[in-house]
Amino acid sequence: MHNNQSQFTNTTLGMFWMLLTGLCFVCVTIIVRYIGTRIPASEAAFLRYAFGTLLLLPVILQLLKGVVKINSWRIMLVRGVLHGIGVILWFYAMARIPIAEVTALGYLTPVFITIGAALFLREKLHIRRILAIFFGLVGVMIILRPGLSTISNGQIAQLIATPLFAASMLMTKRMTANESLSVIVTGLSIVCTLTLLIPALNNWVTPNTTEVALLALTAVFATLGHYTMTQAFNLAPLSVLQPVSFLQLLWATLFGVILFGESIDIFVVIGGTILILSTSYIAHRESIANRN
Repeated sequence: MHNNQSQFTNTTLGMFWMLLTGLCFVCVTIIVRYIGTRIPASEAAFLRYAFGTLLLLPVILQLLKGVVKINSWRIMLVRGVLHGIGVILWFYAMARIPIAEVTALGYLTPVFITIGAALFLREKLHIRRILAIFFGLVGVMIILRPGLSTISNGQIAQLIATPLFAASMLMTKRMTANESLSVIVTGLSIVCTLTLLIPALNNWVTPNTTEVALLALTAVFATLGHYTMTQAFNLAPLSVLQPVSFLQLLWATLFGVILFGESIDIFVVIGGTILILSTSYIAHRESIANRN
């Protein structure tokens, strides 16, 4: 009885942390949307990660002193470069297409993670997971409506970003066996900042004080979001947390309407819901597989 109660408490706490995670990441999207297109995507992404790296200075000092060591630096470098490119594309999409649409298309990442795990980690793809992937792709087609509406550059950018983020997450999963959480987060921040530096300088537009403050705020919310997400993963199974994370789509739609006057696109809502159901099912199957 006591164990069941403890498990219930952990699951509830995990759901609460995931709720906070969703709010943190929605705050990031709102700020980036508000900043708009004056600052190039590569520069905005660079400033966000540069501020994030400053927040992680205590860990960086430990790395420099040799107190903490990096064991899988090759994977860390590749992951940081891929993630950095993905972030540029995400910033580009975020400034150009509705918040709800970027959020909905972002739910394609777990689908790519499942495909990547089968291709690179040799995990088995059973028929039920293949069907979940198929329905996830159907959801994307409903959002994009190819042939019925023009696919914009913002949509293309977000579609390319999702497999890059999936690759980053798969590499993170591999590194958790050899690296501490603080090293994984700090390594990503450093490599992303360095990856984004040259593209940022290439198209540099001097930001005003407000833009600098807002991009510093995105770093705070994003770093906090990664922390709360890790707390959630430590306390509750992914199958329970995945549906909670999808509240982001509801918040993104509401904030898009209230703050930016975006209209509610019924195709984004339907396609996003199908994506939510397919990725929730994938998470459910993952938790069963891990239990066995």
